[in-house]
Amino acid sequence: MPLFGYARVSTEDQTPLPQSQALKSAGCAEIHEEQASGGNRARPVLARVLERIGKGDTLVVVRIDRLARSLSHLLELIERLAAKGAFFRSLTDPIDTASPQGKFTLQVLGAAAEFERALIRERTKAGLASARTKGRIGGNPGLRARDPAALRKVRLAREDGYMERLNETAQDWLPHVRRLRPDMAWEDVLRIVNGPLPRERQWTQSRLLRAVNAYVRDGFLPETVLGRAGRRETDDRLPAIVAAIKGADPDITLQTICNRLEAMRERTPRGRTSWQPSSVTMLLERAERLGLLE
Repeated sequence: MPLFGYARVSTEDQTPLPQSQALKSAGCAEIHEEQASGGNRARPVLARVLERIGKGDTLVVVRIDRLARSLSHLLELIERLAAKGAFFRSLTDPIDTASPQGKFTLQVLGAAAEFERALIRERTKAGLASARTKGRIGGNPGLRARDPAALRKVRLAREDGYMERLNETAQDWLPHVRRLRPDMAWEDVLRIVNGPLPRERQWTQSRLLRAVNAYVRDGFLPETVLGRAGRRETDDRLPAIVAAIKGADPDITLQTICNRLEAMRERTPRGRTSWQPSSVTMLLERAERLGLLE
């Protein structure tokens, strides 16, 4: 099965060449290089690699810190690969999710992360209980006094926390919004965003709009994405959706597009009970005639 290599360096004065050579020696058919901080979860090259990887493929890195800097992020990425039927392998760490040993290591890491979270919760509860027995009231004195400066500080901290959480999931929705808005209605953009995602990670329209507004406010997206979508003829809707799926991954197979449309619960144009590659081919040809394919 295809092996996709991912090499990352943090600064411009570093070179990914040693990583790329190791990945090539490991048999990677494609090697994708990126210069970005490991703490930044919204990495465009990584997002494109994750979008391209399909069932049976394997994402390969030299070391796990090239993919993620935190255990929670590593587990999140591996779960995303698993949802697509793909695997993960680190050349210098004992992790290969295609093997029983690698799966066991992953389970141990997951258990350790949950144990760490449980310890933090217990210590927090114990600290609050101890403070109450000594007559101390928890919380920020400035907030209890409704001090404007303290309230503003908390509001900014909450906004920063929200943006940090958004950055962790931006690879799921940001490329689609940037490419499809305002040409496509939000309802259809939402269907395309949620198509490859497991149910527990799918977006609601209100949540997606809040995320987009936040990115527009901070200058990560142009204001034009919030513009009103133009009216589209009913017969053009399905070609536009299929063209959008194809545009996100030019190498996607016809059957994978069928599966994506099934997940989106789109009705077939010919009244069949399930999507067939022939129907997708017909829609792609129509999309090309309409100028919807790049």
